[in-house]
Amino acid sequence: MQPLPSLDRIKIFADGASLPSMLASARDPRIAGFTTNPTLMHKAGLTDYRAFAHEVLAAIKDKPISFEVFADEIPEMRRQAREIATWGDNVYVKIPITNTRREPASGLIRELSTAGVKLNVTAICTLEQVRDTAQALKGGAPSVVSVFAGRIADTGRDPIPLMKEALQICRGAGSTVELLWASPRELLNIIQAAEIGCDIITVTPDLLKKLELVGKDLGEFSLETVQMFYRDAQAAGFKL
Repeated sequence: MQPLPSLDRIKIFADGASLPSMLASARDPRIAGFTTNPTLMHKAGLTDYRAFAHEVLAAIKDKPISFEVFADEIPEMRRQAREIATWGDNVYVKIPITNTRREPASGLIRELSTAGVKLNVTAICTLEQVRDTAQALKGGAPSVVSVFAGRIADTGRDPIPLMKEALQICRGAGSTVELLWASPRELLNIIQAAEIGCDIITVTPDLLKKLELVGKDLGEFSLETVQMFYRDAQAAGFKL
């Protein structure tokens, strides 16, 4: 059996908007940073974006945290981005690759990056978007290019060839530009991302729990599965 790649070669960022979960992850030495987004915040029942962000940043000061703009007009995206950037030295501002009308954000990305704003460009699904983003970020502040490999896989496409090419594009933009594998669907994605040399991958709390399974003996896993089936059949009181 082929040996698993070392996870030391990839940074794992916790993805979520629950303060208790984020604080627990901050104590986990495997977690190198954090990402959030408006959808996760909405699902968590948050209503005060600024208050939540400041609460998180008061507790987590030594790891990068991405907070996303939520405006749809470029001028307001700019204003929000500049405010968010002032919240902390470890803050990355998430900018979607386009607005809801498909208007590209590359000009704003270039402007902010050149001005020293650390960015996480998000919702990327195509290589054309990767190229535009990498070009806009080249020579600017430290930045992250978030390619939604999980969503690509959801369409029936293998994301690995695209992620390999995206990595080369990001490398061509300089050492300040990192590639992030976003929206992983299973633990295997972490292994795949590490294997191709991706810089960062996001993980949800549920996926993080599965890290304990990396390298687990498959024969032992098989036995545990049989034991689980037996216990549940007994607990259900099944009879034939």
